[in-house]
Amino acid sequence: MNSWSDKHTGSIVITIIIVGASWLLKQTQMSPILEAYYLATYPLQSQRQLLLEDRLTNARILELEQKNEELQQQNSQFKELLNYIEPEAKSTIPAPIIGRYQDGWWHQIIIGRGSKDGIQQGYVVTGIGGVVGRIIAVTPHTSRVLLISHPSSRIGAVVTKSRHLGYLQGNEGKTATMHFFDKVTDIKPGDSISISPLSNLYPPGMPIGKIISINYDQGSAPKAKVKLNAPLDSLEWLVVHPFQPQVLE
Repeated sequence: MNSWSDKHTGSIVITIIIVGASWLLKQTQMSPILEAYYLATYPLQSQRQLLLEDRLTNARILELEQKNEELQQQNSQFKELLNYIEPEAKSTIPAPIIGRYQDGWWHQIIIGRGSKDGIQQGYVVTGIGGVVGRIIAVTPHTSRVLLISHPSSRIGAVVTKSRHLGYLQGNEGKTATMHFFDKVTDIKPGDSISISPLSNLYPPGMPIGKIISINYDQGSAPKAKVKLNAPLDSLEWLVVHPFQPQVLE
């Protein structure tokens, strides 16, 4: 009997402990295990939370930095525009670009000024650098601008130094083509191009761009590739100049 008791005492004790622990867990709804689990995983959860908060904080800082940078860029360009229009007549109208045509980026733009601001069809539009285009349609609060980079745009132009005349046609980009009226030979890259004194759509003398290459092999008169002064693809503010065109060029 004693040998049986000695042999099975350990098993009985373990069974009692298991039954007792099960009853205790049932009565406490496993709170000791949950508590132990919480204590064991709390450092990991805290670390994850801190990492998440750190990522969100960094993202917010980046957002604010980029917003600040954007405001600085806009402020810088607006200051340049104010310096640009300062010598101009008081009748000029500053106007923000509010729309572009995705399938005609170099064709037309929409500005946020209209007839309520005194703008009329035919008025001339410039930006930092020189001529941008002219107003072709007006609503009370917006206006549509035909850019000089549009292939349908033709502007009377002149070589500033030599006074050779021609017309400028848009190339849907940062350059345009100047078609000369005569067979000239004394033009060269770097020569400045401005609005012709014979132009009916633009005031004479407004800067347009500079010649970057000349082609003498097409027709009796040469053609010149002209880089436009005004960065049409990156301007955000423009200046509208009152002007009444005489006839279509």
